[in-house]
Amino acid sequence: MQHKEITSTQNSLVKHILVLKEKSRERKKTGLFVIEGQRELSLALKGGYHIEKLLFYPEFISEAQLNNFTTLQLNLIEISKDVFQKLAHRSTTEGIIAIAKSKPHHLEHLQFDNKNPLILVAESPEKPGNIGALLRTADAANVDAVIIANPKTDVYNPNIIRSSVGCVFTNQIAMASTTEIIKFLTEKNITMHCAALQASESYHSQDFTKPTAIIVGTEADGLTNEWLNASTQNISIPMQGEIDSMNVSVAAGILIFEAKRQRGFK
Repeated sequence: MQHKEITSTQNSLVKHILVLKEKSRERKKTGLFVIEGQRELSLALKGGYHIEKLLFYPEFISEAQLNNFTTLQLNLIEISKDVFQKLAHRSTTEGIIAIAKSKPHHLEHLQFDNKNPLILVAESPEKPGNIGALLRTADAANVDAVIIANPKTDVYNPNIIRSSVGCVFTNQIAMASTTEIIKFLTEKNITMHCAALQASESYHSQDFTKPTAIIVGTEADGLTNEWLNASTQNISIPMQGEIDSMNVSVAAGILIFEAKRQRGFK
């Protein structure tokens, strides 16, 4: 198998990959991002992402495993141990690092094959771990879309890709302002159930069988008044301990799977 080799950590491509990993501005400017790991790369390919370059460390990946990815005539580059250690976030990256082309995530690109969509909306999530967990939850429930309102970071942040275990690539994702999303949901006659303590009813008393958006905010600030004013009905999860809130991804999971239960898990 013929391919290029990189053995120096000072190589220009190595430096470029490091910048892509660290700088959201560079990812947005170039439209490129970095994927680590065989599972993540497989999900990206299945999700229709275009891979620009594929770097591999032969000690950690067999030729048979590599052949799973080379049917696409990728730009294949072998890297040395020093380069791999410089680029890999974790030693269990399975010897593979890819540069991929990002996708646009505008509301108008959302397509609902389901005429009765179930949508998860998260307003201003900031922690990559929470965003990744929300995407994992959304994938597990097979929701029709995840919409991020007033995003604080781009979804191609390596920490989000890692914490979502590749579910960045399995979900249909859009990002927009709260105002734009409310307009979008209203025009499509999608009911809005906002997770909030104010003027709320217990989540299991609601009908989630119609086109539904479940909206969650941050643990620190909750949802903005714009959402609360637009809400079809605020919903809450009854707390039985000493605290009045839980991790946003846990709360989202409870609400989404109640909707799935009501829909017969279709």
